[in-house]
Amino acid sequence: MKKSSFKIYNTLFFRIYIYYAIMLALFAILIGFIFIRLYSQSSVDTVRQRLENQASNISVRMSEFVMNEDYQEGLSYLQVLQEVEKNKNILLTNDIWAVSNPSAKEPMSDRLENISLEGDKLNEEMEVVLNNAFNGKADYAASYSNLHGVEILTVGVPIYGTGGNVVGAILINSPVKQQQDAINSGRTLIVLSAILALFISFIIAILFARNLSNPISKMRITALELATGKYNVKTEIALRDELGDLAKAIDILSDKLLINEQERLNMEKMRQDFFANVSHELRTPITVVRAYAETLIDDVVTDEDKKKQYYKRMLSECKSMERLVGDLLVLSKMQNPEFAMEMEPVNIVQVFDDITRSVNAIGKKKNITLDMKKDKDVYIIHGDYDRLRQMFMIILDNAVKFSKEDSIVYIHIWEDCGLKISIKDEGVGISKEELPNIFDKFYKSKLRQNAKGSGLGLTIAKEIAIRHGGNIEVFSELNHGTEFVFQFNLTKEDYEEMSV
Repeated sequence: MKKSSFKIYNTLFFRIYIYYAIMLALFAILIGFIFIRLYSQSSVDTVRQRLENQASNISVRMSEFVMNEDYQEGLSYLQVLQEVEKNKNILLTNDIWAVSNPSAKEPMSDRLENISLEGDKLNEEMEVVLNNAFNGKADYAASYSNLHGVEILTVGVPIYGTGGNVVGAILINSPVKQQQDAINSGRTLIVLSAILALFISFIIAILFARNLSNPISKMRITALELATGKYNVKTEIALRDELGDLAKAIDILSDKLLINEQERLNMEKMRQDFFANVSHELRTPITVVRAYAETLIDDVVTDEDKKKQYYKRMLSECKSMERLVGDLLVLSKMQNPEFAMEMEPVNIVQVFDDITRSVNAIGKKKNITLDMKKDKDVYIIHGDYDRLRQMFMIILDNAVKFSKEDSIVYIHIWEDCGLKISIKDEGVGISKEELPNIFDKFYKSKLRQNAKGSGLGLTIAKEIAIRHGGNIEVFSELNHGTEFVFQFNLTKEDYEEMSV
């Protein structure tokens, strides 16, 4: 079979890899974006919280200085804080401002203020933070400061005096650049980590796509081999998943196809043998009839007694052909699944009572008698009376044919896990070599008693038994007779019929 050609981007491996890679990339971008946002927000919140804590602590100390009117100590405290910020060895430091509340009943002394807010030192955002602090609310805002010339984060905390009045506020201005640099470094690290994770994931995706596509490719190749008639191929896939189950199903299909192919070949051989046997069986009597007919037409034989002999021989050969054709028609019907038998309750004892009259007449010439043994007079099975009679008649006819003179044919009917019937003779028996072949079509022993047989009798008998759900076993030994044992299953209805 010609293999289909396709480009790499049409392969299952490429499609699985691309789908998986796109999914990983989108997932990494989404997670990275969310994580960066969370990281940035967390960094800002951490700085803000730190500044608020610092401003709150400073506010508490300044409240003490205000209540104790310890102005010199308070101013020194602010100066020390500013010096500490300057010594942090960073480019931009935090500014700490103490601002008096002009709207308070008793504002904080201007001796504690460390900055004058005249001019444009405060922008709009900083003024909002300061006013909120004067109103007793801690607040913060990020904005551009003209004074610092950079983006800053401003935190405002109220300073309380006696009676819980807000006498001032602490403002801490921290340059955002420091935090932004840290955030940028964190973002860079996150992006690099995401790229590395994607690279590793893409390698895993290749392995994943290969492990998924390779079994499918093997199954495709196996299916193509099966399509060409190579039924002995196997997928050789041992996976414990759905793909493994599919591969196992293909292997089972391969076995079934192989078996069917062998059966087809056997059937073809049987068909050829069948036609060859039919041709052979018909050729001999036709040749004989033709020879006698030509002889009579040419007046080669003039003696009337001789002519009668020829006519008798022609009639005998015609009867033989008629019997052969009849057996072939019966066998054809038996082997046709659509052939329906007339099933009804049948008393096997009655069938044998009917048969024995005919068999006694046949065996009279050889003084053969029938000995029938049964435990009771009624054994019911569902079957076709005529076909059952035909089956048992074939076996009994053979028993008489191959029995010696003055012998006995034994018939035994009994129940044993169903219904059993034994027909045993005291005849010549069957050799071990011939025994496996006696039910084959057109098989005939070389004994003189079987010269006129068609070789289809036992085949027909076995087909009738099979159509009745039964089985035939044969036991034989040369010069010690042959026994045919029939086994039939009994249904509940059969037992009810026999108990009536």
